[in-house]
Amino acid sequence: MKFSLIATIVLLALAQGSFAQDAADLERLGQYFEEMKTKLIQDMTEIIRNQDLANQAQAFVEDKKAQLEPLVAQIQEQLKTVATNVEEQIKPLTANVQAQLQPQIDSFQQQMEAILKKLTDKTMAIGN
Repeated sequence: MKFSLIATIVLLALAQGSFAQDAADLERLGQYFEEMKTKLIQDMTEIIRNQDLANQAQAFVEDKKAQLEPLVAQIQEQLKTVATNVEEQIKPLTANVQAQLQPQIDSFQQQMEAILKKLTDKTMAIGN
């Protein structure tokens, strides 16, 4: 459309300088303007059609979204149920693993505290 407007302005500038030409040139110029008018009408019709297509697409998307919302809610409920079931099955397993590892963790902590105490004692002995 911008090209059409630019072409029209250029044509008007050229036409202004050549008004002294014969009637055949004026007739061609009139025909060119008529073609430009037809082209602009076609372009505008296509733009309007595309705009209508965009509106139809938006309406389609909104309609499908409304149709899918109950399904999404149902799936979310099912996922919550599955998550609850999995959590109930994993809780005893994690408690069992923690019970088995707790003595090892306590032993490790005691060893680290003993090492830290030895280092502190040695540091104090060197400092005195």
